Amino acid sequence: MKGISRRKFLAATVLGSAATVLTSTDKALGLNNFEGYPEGMGVLVDLTRCVGCRSCEAACNKEQGLPAPDLPFDDPSVFDETFHHGSQKRRTDENAYTVVNRYDPDDGGQPVYRKIQCNHCNEPACLTSCFVNAYTKTREGAVIYDSTVCVGCRTCMVACPFRIPAYSYSSALHPQIRKCIFCYDTRLRYGDPPACVETCPQEVLTFGHRRNLIKIAHERIRRHPAKYIDYVYGEEEVGGTGWMYLSSVPFEQVGFDTTLQKEPILNNAREFLATVPMVLAIWPALFMGFHILSAQKHRDGDDNDPGRDQEGDEK
Repeated sequence: MKGISRRKFLAATVLGSAATVLTSTDKALGLNNFEGYPEGMGVLVDLTRCVGCRSCEAACNKEQGLPAPDLPFDDPSVFDETFHHGSQKRRTDENAYTVVNRYDPDDGGQPVYRKIQCNHCNEPACLTSCFVNAYTKTREGAVIYDSTVCVGCRTCMVACPFRIPAYSYSSALHPQIRKCIFCYDTRLRYGDPPACVETCPQEVLTFGHRRNLIKIAHERIRRHPAKYIDYVYGEEEVGGTGWMYLSSVPFEQVGFDTTLQKEPILNNAREFLATVPMVLAIWPALFMGFHILSAQKHRDGDDNDPGRDQEGDEK
């Protein structure tokens, strides 16, 4: 019995894509009260304790098998280009899943250092924007990514309110999204803290259940009101994040977006998804499928062209 033809396979792919979008939309519409898994883990980052040693960067680099940076981790010159009038210059990318930036407060006080990585949202915009379900929010709290199903649309990069997912352009054959995965495969799934937390010499990073970290954060603010801004960044932003922050200076002065909504990003689209004709929701997937089928049909026609065969024989 012959195997399935390429054309039939592509046709099945089209239907599968449409079904995926329908399933994703239905799932999205049912997430109205999702606030993360009750036992989800997280990390509380206390910016008042960070000295910019970048040990977390080095630990992440080693744990994830990333290439060595252009400048060694103990070279402080990387901080000279981190922040200027609200523009964050060092960002995570395919070679660095976490970076530490230095910020100079408006009051002229001591520099503040901030660790940046995927915040592992309770209801991730990257996940809800992906029509092939390349992302998963695990019960442990991590937002992980499956490159084997990714089609490279990069919608997640646009959707992320924190501008974290980075696209790998170094491989023409296997480009993929790269970001922090909370050390899920090697640590988190076994109940262990991520490498950056374990290696931090200043105890900047506190690992634990997210609900407990929120209590710890507010208790620190209560006990030391002169030390902290009375706010926990990430407790409510875009529905809440797994990584949360305490700061001694206003958050906008250390590169945080303080204009983000409290509700998940998907809430903006729920009413639209519930009222528009479903054909509009599945049209992108159908259009992509029809394009692939048309291109494949054209190629098959060329392959069966006698003139083309003769030309190939003559060569």
